[in-house]
Amino acid sequence: MATFGIDLGTTYSCISRVDDSGDVVIIANEEGEDTTPSVVYFESPFQVRVGTEAKNAARTDPDHVVALIKRDMGKKNVKLDFHGTPYTPESVSALILKKLVKSAGQASGEKVGGVVITVPAYFGVPERHATRVAGEIAGLDVINVVEEPVAAAMYYGLLTPGANRTILVYDLGGGTFDTTVIKLVDGDVTVVCTDGSHSLGGADWDEAIATYLFDYFVAEEPDAGADDSEELLQDLMLVAETLKKALTQRQTAEQTIRFQGRSVRAQLTRTAFEEMTADLLKQTMDITDRTLRTAREKGVDHVDEVLLVGGSTHMPIVATRLAERLGVKPRRKEPDLAVAKGAALFAVHETARLRLGESTGRRKGTLSTAGLAAELGVPAETVELMSASKVTTVVPRGFGVKVLTDAGPDPERPDGEEALLLVVDHLLHANDPLPTDRITRQFGTAVDNQREIKIEIWEQAGDVESRWLSDNNQIGEGLIKRLPLLKKGSPVDVTFQMTQGGALLVEAKELHTGQTLLLELQIGEMTPRQVAEARDAVNRLT
Repeated sequence: MATFGIDLGTTYSCISRVDDSGDVVIIANEEGEDTTPSVVYFESPFQVRVGTEAKNAARTDPDHVVALIKRDMGKKNVKLDFHGTPYTPESVSALILKKLVKSAGQASGEKVGGVVITVPAYFGVPERHATRVAGEIAGLDVINVVEEPVAAAMYYGLLTPGANRTILVYDLGGGTFDTTVIKLVDGDVTVVCTDGSHSLGGADWDEAIATYLFDYFVAEEPDAGADDSEELLQDLMLVAETLKKALTQRQTAEQTIRFQGRSVRAQLTRTAFEEMTADLLKQTMDITDRTLRTAREKGVDHVDEVLLVGGSTHMPIVATRLAERLGVKPRRKEPDLAVAKGAALFAVHETARLRLGESTGRRKGTLSTAGLAAELGVPAETVELMSASKVTTVVPRGFGVKVLTDAGPDPERPDGEEALLLVVDHLLHANDPLPTDRITRQFGTAVDNQREIKIEIWEQAGDVESRWLSDNNQIGEGLIKRLPLLKKGSPVDVTFQMTQGGALLVEAKELHTGQTLLLELQIGEMTPRQVAEARDAVNRLT
């Protein structure tokens, strides 16, 4: 039963596996395409289209088409309704996954076993868990999720065996952006630090082109009634990507814009395109600079290579600006496919780790390397190589608890009483190595005669760690109840720990009674029953 790696992208997705010769191969979809547009068209209550057909349907029936759903993964209260049936970002993503897996099964002739699904490095706990849930709704055995730059680095490491290098992975996808500093040492992959944004990607460059074309048409045909036409803007969004790709090959590209019987020919130069999107590129460079500063704080003062990942890195200006900024010529090796291929390698790695044992590659009384290789349909040498490698990742963001703290004397109070503030006290910080140690901090109850203690778990939301609530998102909570009357300041120990897979474990203990609260922050918004209901709804669609 083969394992597969899935790059579940914002704009395009693909699936890959390691074949019986040890090569990593992309599996084309039913239309013969290596990548599948991450677009879903709810054609009827019982029929759905995924991929190119869905993308084309955005022209004729945009109200029933969903794109860029990855940007909503892990968000609370994102509800979609098509033909009277409710859907979540997880269930929409599950439809994309089912399309990929169906193609893989048909192409390989094998039942799809475990899968590894990629996530942006900057995804936090809710987004990562939502990705797992999407796989469960699709009926898949999700071995693990893996950060996209880590997957790309694994594939890169396979191409350059024995290389001991420090690389910067610049990953500009369709809807997300990450920069990650990674050390490759004798096949081991160690993440030094990562940073990024899950609301910045190639789709923003497309939107800039669509807006330019829209404004150009309105200026040329002011009486055509196009100035408030969502239909025209939707049409232009569909052609913008094609125009962007054309400008990677040529200095000038043209596009005919048609609306209400009017036709205008617009021209766009690469120079003008780069100027109108300069602010977007600057955002990526600023994040890159921030990542490198963090790396220097961790003792890494240079990078040997820059690896370009993500389809949007085909834009020539990306490599040019990075070379100017870093003095290193970026390397581009299958930027559209490297993440999926690395995920396939990680699937073998994780399966070997779980089935054979993490330290030696085999344990007495368990499956042998040769046996697992035969089961997965890959060479024993590949299993040995993957089981011997070690992958170390980092905490994606800061995590802490909400606490009441003194803000100092309040000048507006005549009695000089101190003002109190609700803030987040972070116990885990972005780029702490995973798995983390148990981090314990002692807090006190807020008032006298307290009978309950509410523990709220918060996650960093902004680019940098901040204690202000507005710069964080609450991701979970728990309650220690039925306590005796406690004095203000009664001690409570709170312990955080994050696993290798990104699950956040929280323990809160009231020290007088010993009452303990245990939380595993991998629950997300959907209950097991809701997951089962979503799976049934997805399975009813053809």
